[in-house]
Amino acid sequence: MAGDDERWMRRALALAERGRGTTSPNPLAGCVLVRERTVVGEGFHAVAGGPHAEVEALDTAGELAAGATAYVTLEPCDHHGRTGPCSQALLDAGVSRVVAAIADPHPQAGGGADRLRARGVDVEVGVCADAAARQNEVFLHGLAHARPFVILKAAMSIDGRIAAPDGTSQWLTGEAARARAHALRAEVDAVLVGSGTVLADDPLLTVRLPGHDGPQPLRVVLDRRGRVPAVARVLDGTAPSLVLDTDPAGTCKALWDRDVRSVLVEGGAQVAAAFLDAGLVDKLVVHLAPLMLGSRARPLVESGPSTLTEASRWTLADVDHAGDDVILTYYPGEA
Repeated sequence: MAGDDERWMRRALALAERGRGTTSPNPLAGCVLVRERTVVGEGFHAVAGGPHAEVEALDTAGELAAGATAYVTLEPCDHHGRTGPCSQALLDAGVSRVVAAIADPHPQAGGGADRLRARGVDVEVGVCADAAARQNEVFLHGLAHARPFVILKAAMSIDGRIAAPDGTSQWLTGEAARARAHALRAEVDAVLVGSGTVLADDPLLTVRLPGHDGPQPLRVVLDRRGRVPAVARVLDGTAPSLVLDTDPAGTCKALWDRDVRSVLVEGGAQVAAAFLDAGLVDKLVVHLAPLMLGSRARPLVESGPSTLTEASRWTLADVDHAGDDVILTYYPGEA
């Protein structure tokens, strides 16, 4: 049974991924209904305000849901919001067992497991919990910290430089890595740079992937000296834009108040250093290009610790390849 539970939960996690980039500020969620070791219904949460994963799966299963086991990546909700409580929908359909990856910590939506147990449904929580928590890291972080999840993305040479001595940086990485960068933009609510990046590169900061029809992220520019010209491409109206004159902490608050739950920082050395120094980077994605630029080239951050013991430590979570480039994913580690 344990092997089957993990198998079907991983299928539910894969379904949940289909909603990435379109469910914010709601979590990702997937559901698989299994009866007599056969899938009778599947669903995922596709868009905020739309049907939840359980409802989608129940609709496809119909009468076959009675007596089935529901595998859900997040504890079924137990409140009336823009949709009804999924816990009651599962009860009405006659589901006999519910397996959830993680509990829902939301103070209003949580409690579905207790309702189901009180009505005689066998409920288990914790199957593939680590994978589910990582999948919904943005949602869980927001509930815990009441600020956006900040991802710092940087393309750099093997020796840690983000631009040549003359400031040129296009393109350090190859086409495959640049496509991955656009895919990362498609997953977040906002993309942020500083005024220096706008003046040097005049970027669009939009998602430009073949076939992309999802929402464009909010383009945010930090400009405390009023340097960004009105003709900058980031202000061209093809996607929403916002210019702020705040520090990183004030920026995070302003964006949180706008329902921004995830931010991709693509700024240069000054912006990267500011977010790192403020302790506001929750994930670091490094695109490592196969070239050397030397000591005169520009580093990722302009300032740093005086001694090794003062350096921040990061935990490597993933290593991937994109053409000749390497993509490294880190999370804050123990000092």
